[in-house]
Amino acid sequence: MNSDGGPIIEIAGVRKAFNGTEALAGIDVTAEPGRVLALLGPNGAGKTTLVRILATLLTPDAGRIRVAGYDPVREPAAVRSVIGFTGQYAAVDDLLTGRENLEMLGALYHLDKSEIRLRTESALQEFGLADAAGRLARTYSGGMRRRLDLAASLIGRPPVLILDEPTAGLDPATRIDLWAAIGRLVETGTTVLLTTQYLEEADRLAHRIVVIDRGRIVASGSADELKDRLGRDVIEVRVTGARDFDPAVTALASLLNESSVLDRDRQRLTMAAPDGAATLSAALGHLAQAGVAVDDIGIRRPSLDEVFLALTSRRT
Repeated sequence: MNSDGGPIIEIAGVRKAFNGTEALAGIDVTAEPGRVLALLGPNGAGKTTLVRILATLLTPDAGRIRVAGYDPVREPAAVRSVIGFTGQYAAVDDLLTGRENLEMLGALYHLDKSEIRLRTESALQEFGLADAAGRLARTYSGGMRRRLDLAASLIGRPPVLILDEPTAGLDPATRIDLWAAIGRLVETGTTVLLTTQYLEEADRLAHRIVVIDRGRIVASGSADELKDRLGRDVIEVRVTGARDFDPAVTALASLLNESSVLDRDRQRLTMAAPDGAATLSAALGHLAQAGVAVDDIGIRRPSLDEVFLALTSRRT
């Protein structure tokens, strides 16, 4: 196992194609110990393909990978011994109780009985499942099943935890509970690689975010660094009606650039404001001169949503 203080996950030049379609087109990523790395991208971007390669479930066509110093292709058993993996759907046995699910995994890790009991009870308490431990997993709610799945991935105390959209489909309260649990794990030194489509999730949890689109990395950095790519401030314009949208785009053409986000569905335009209030004043002047009816206009810091839309070219 790698103990030189370098990255705990190293991915260089990784490629993967399915039936001639390239899912990963040369990915380079590193993850530092005890940190959260978020892979952010739209559906089909390649996020799940990458994590399945890291979890030894797929073999890359090219490239070099190390997880805690091990090669997932040449040393899959060693890699599986140092990772916990939670996929998009809870992988629990419905015919076992919550406690039995965890005890079964402890046995698979060849832990002795006393250690299995200790880790099982600790995990049930940590993830708020102690009161439901004796119930069959099939009676659990979706949020409880996700918590049990996450608890199961940690029975072996792995240094690396891979989470593929762990809060997909959960209600906001359950999502926040899981975020808190993930945060506590990181505080104890666990490295988390997280894929998500929830921008708030990446903003809340990740020390570093890698944005993937069409199998390629289009940006990386902290949430603040990515937001700065749109400018320190942005102007948001919301027009009164759908018929005002195109005239507004025409009126503001001189202020728009490749980072601007045009959201026709919500009748909203967002653009960088490099000169702050001066840019806002210019926008107001252009809109007034064109006779565009504006419902709201203001200046603020960009959101991660706008960064994501701009970087992945998902503009309306």
